[in-house]
Amino acid sequence: MAVLNKIRQRSLFLIIIIALALFSFVLADLFRNSDALSARSQSTVATINGKDIDRDEFIQKVENMQRRMGPNATNTQVMNNVWNQEVRTAVFETQYDKLEISIEKDQMRDLLKGPLSSNPEFLNEAGLFDENKLNEFIANLKAIAPKPGFLGGQPLTYNDWVNYEQQLANNALQQNYFNLVKAGLVGTLAEGELEHQLEGNKVDIKFVQIPYSKVADSSIAVTKSDIEAYIKAHKNEFEVEASRDIKYVEFKETATIEDENAFKATLNNFKSGSAATARQDAIAPFSTVENNEEYINLTAESDLKFDDRFVFKSSLPAQIADSIYNLNNGETYGPYRDGDFFKLTKLIETKQVADSAKVRHILIPFIGSQSSGAPATQTEEQAKTTADSLLTILKRDKSKFPEFVKEFSSDQGSVANEGRYDWHPYGTMVTEFNDFEFNGKVGDIDVVKTVFGFHIVEIEGLTDKKKAVKVGTIARKIEPSENTINAVFRDASNFEIAAAKGDFEEVAKSSNYAVRPVNGVKALDESIPGIGNQRPIVRWAFEEDAEVGDVKRFTISGGYAIAQLVAKNKEGLMAVEDASATVLPKIRKERKAEIIKGQVAANIIEDVATAENTTVRTALAVNMKNPTISGAGKEPLVVGAAFALEEGETSKLIAGEKGVYMVQVTKKTPAVELDNYQSFANRVEIQKSSVVNSKLYDALKEAADIEDNRAKLQIQ
Repeated sequence: MAVLNKIRQRSLFLIIIIALALFSFVLADLFRNSDALSARSQSTVATINGKDIDRDEFIQKVENMQRRMGPNATNTQVMNNVWNQEVRTAVFETQYDKLEISIEKDQMRDLLKGPLSSNPEFLNEAGLFDENKLNEFIANLKAIAPKPGFLGGQPLTYNDWVNYEQQLANNALQQNYFNLVKAGLVGTLAEGELEHQLEGNKVDIKFVQIPYSKVADSSIAVTKSDIEAYIKAHKNEFEVEASRDIKYVEFKETATIEDENAFKATLNNFKSGSAATARQDAIAPFSTVENNEEYINLTAESDLKFDDRFVFKSSLPAQIADSIYNLNNGETYGPYRDGDFFKLTKLIETKQVADSAKVRHILIPFIGSQSSGAPATQTEEQAKTTADSLLTILKRDKSKFPEFVKEFSSDQGSVANEGRYDWHPYGTMVTEFNDFEFNGKVGDIDVVKTVFGFHIVEIEGLTDKKKAVKVGTIARKIEPSENTINAVFRDASNFEIAAAKGDFEEVAKSSNYAVRPVNGVKALDESIPGIGNQRPIVRWAFEEDAEVGDVKRFTISGGYAIAQLVAKNKEGLMAVEDASATVLPKIRKERKAEIIKGQVAANIIEDVATAENTTVRTALAVNMKNPTISGAGKEPLVVGAAFALEEGETSKLIAGEKGVYMVQVTKKTPAVELDNYQSFANRVEIQKSSVVNSKLYDALKEAADIEDNRAKLQIQ
């Protein structure tokens, strides 16, 4: 009981001890996982000048831009575009906040009026912009949100409209900011006078050049410590991001000779026909069938479907064009290889066809037809009635054709040319249009229906006819068989296991696999040379628990890549090995300059030329604005030294860009004094203003505080 009483008396003390122990446990875990200290680190893509970019909003913008840019744009390209926009917006918003500038409601209306003033939806009866119609349109969009309204026939949501207004406001704010900066940049008269003197002050010189090539590179010993010292002395030039070095072996799933022979055997069965077997019905020879489309698409299950068109010899594969073009109807050619396919081709029919035509047309679209300009307002039946009515009139009076094109045609690509498509080759237009123009004769006019609507087409010209052929082709795409794919997988897996246990290079060498090194991979890179877009490999290389020497298999397009992490390079100064290509020439040049200076004892220019077995050269009218020496190139340090000399004075040895120089000034011509330097001051002001457009954002971005978490969050 005495013990229990003591525990009760000290219960508060025990609770505090236990609480402190639990707190220390949790705190230790937080320090092991610093990201857990703040949920913000998990939901923030970046922080720019104190402004957080939300992860979910950023991803939504990436997805929206991906839809706009289409399937050809990679995830990283799209993400970088959005990132650049977000950074630019945030950097400038910091400046707008400091200056307290914004776009007010009346200014926004003026901004909207510009691009919308010619839109018929916002014009009144007098053809003038009506702000009330714009307000009504915006109110309607807001009322039906999130459903879209329509502007110019295109769907538009209220959110789209808000984003459009924001874009206009951002552009206007940016222009206002640029104008404010430019307003503070002036060219003073003193600057104008200096500009005039830089151009107008001239010197004539004599000089001797001792080129650096006189000293052989092999005679200059540069050590690793020399390069390290140079890097440290020029830190700004050699700062690098964190990177990874990897190497990989690629295993490609490519068809073997056995696979290719199997494709050819299959095509030979269609060529000669085959008897019925337990696994398939009898196959008639390709040359004997009449329904070529069914045979090619269904019986043969060709990888390229039947194309019921006539083609000219120039459209056939060049290497076999003569062989196919000279077949008789019903004869076959092949199997033959054409790119990634084995093919068997049959000549079905020949005829004489013009290879080019000239037409004019009027397009009447209907609701549901593919868009080719203005949106359709008529049903299919109404559009057909309109087209037939216009045709009836045109058959009586073709002179009305240009008038009808302007009034009725929706094909904006031809309206400006009176509906005309000048000479174009066979097969250019959609099938129905093409068949009418090339199967008809000059002067024919009729209504033709296509996916775009009803066309009133008149044939204005046809070239002379020549032989065209209709062919049918059974094609098999050359792909690896299942056995080949399984064999590649086994080889890749076996290599992965062996490389993880042994030396990557030696294991690859023992099986004659090519090892490809890739150095300097950045956290946000997506492309690996040789195998293209491979973000999974990059992400793996930057994982915190990935260790140098780790090996991993990745599925890539058409096979596998077995990669090894070779090095983890920290953010900081460039490694000596990477910087040596840049630093070596610079150190050598410095050392060569010292050697040359030490070897030259003369201090008279002619004596230096004699001693160095070279000549004294001249350069006239040299100026500081363009510090170029005739015969030697751009040498700003040498030209600057020349302007510091008096007439007749000779310089000491000067280490220039291409060699060591001695210079003597033979004549100095000062710039003509002017009564007023305003024109030069104006030029300086223009130069400053142009720099604002090209350099201002970069300067603001460099000065901004940007914390980039994209790679850490792996949002792609």
